[in-house]
Amino acid sequence: MDEAELQQLPLFAGLSKRERKRLAPLIDEVDVEAGRTLASEGELAYELFVIEDGTAEISQAGVPIGVLGPGDFFGEIALLDEARRRTSTVVATSSMRLAVLQGHDVRVIERELPAVAGRIRAAIEERLAGDQQR
Repeated sequence: MDEAELQQLPLFAGLSKRERKRLAPLIDEVDVEAGRTLASEGELAYELFVIEDGTAEISQAGVPIGVLGPGDFFGEIALLDEARRRTSTVVATSSMRLAVLQGHDVRVIERELPAVAGRIRAAIEERLAGDQQR
């Protein structure tokens, strides 16, 4: 993923050129077909996904709870704690292009790019707070 593409993703918008330059090589881009399960509730997490293009359905205990699209991200909650398991299942409902950040790279970001790590952690905390209100 190049720096310009990275700037287009809301989770990473507003980063400095230095931050984008360091972050860009850590992110893989992956294309997936409709119907592919991207995350399964209860499994250990190893990556954070940011949707560049396409849509996915999110469900808990087999019950659909939402639709995700370009700019949305998922998989971040389980990365907060290496022992934490995924809180939902996400299935592609169309062909998708995803930006993927591996868990070990999230830890690199925490060390080298604390502002970026702070943004990811704020998103995690926001999601956790929302889950507790349900």
